[in-house]
Amino acid sequence: MAGPTTAERGDRQQESSGPPPGRRWGKLRFPRLRVIVILVAVLVLLGAGSVWLLFGSQWLRVERVSVSGTVVLTPAQVRQAARVPVGKPLISVDTDAIEARLRRKLPRIDAVDVVRSWPHGIGLKVTERVPVLLVEKGGNFVEVDDGGVRFATVSQAPKGVPTLELDVSRSGSAAASLRRFGEDRLVREAVRVAGDIPATVARDTRVVKVRSYDDISLELSGGRTVEWGSGDNGRAKARSLNALMKAAAGARHFDVSVPTAPASSGS
Repeated sequence: MAGPTTAERGDRQQESSGPPPGRRWGKLRFPRLRVIVILVAVLVLLGAGSVWLLFGSQWLRVERVSVSGTVVLTPAQVRQAARVPVGKPLISVDTDAIEARLRRKLPRIDAVDVVRSWPHGIGLKVTERVPVLLVEKGGNFVEVDDGGVRFATVSQAPKGVPTLELDVSRSGSAAASLRRFGEDRLVREAVRVAGDIPATVARDTRVVKVRSYDDISLELSGGRTVEWGSGDNGRAKARSLNALMKAAAGARHFDVSVPTAPASSGS
């Protein structure tokens, strides 16, 4: 029997090789393009939906403002000063601006953390300044914190906070100290001393008196006094004062200006 002709062999080869290359890639390319277009459309819709949810919907808006950490201040005072935009989208609230307003309007605030509490709240976590000294002024008392900041004026002295007395002469060495360091620096030195007073003595301290940079003394209850000197070597002076008061319990005057050679007198 005769074999297939040349024409028949050509037809079989064309059938086995499939469609031309351009036709095959075209069928693959167009479905993939449709998938990409659909994915992009879905992402755009999701993005638009997210923007609307955060800014346009009524679901994620400020409805309440919580305040924590207040001691002297009241939550109402903090809310009023903060002026949080209730009803606005939560995402649009400027937390830095709220913090700046609180620090400006309420100097008693030492630190504040403004946080978003999803889905409807703003939280104001407040840390108040704590007075370590009082400056008497016109029958009132100016509170001074441990950084030397005068942050509030009150009509009644807080319990357990000593009064700062600047007894700086306008002549002699005291005047030279005032000119050299300035009143603010002397106040900071008094604050430094107040922070180093041992706890057992601090509760009896009534006045921190500053005559010059290196002449600071304490007036305690019962008419007792302590010569402290400058604010340097505060911890060593505190240890010496504790030991001296135990060794001379009946003394009325103590000198720890040179902590390695403390002295006491009176009875």
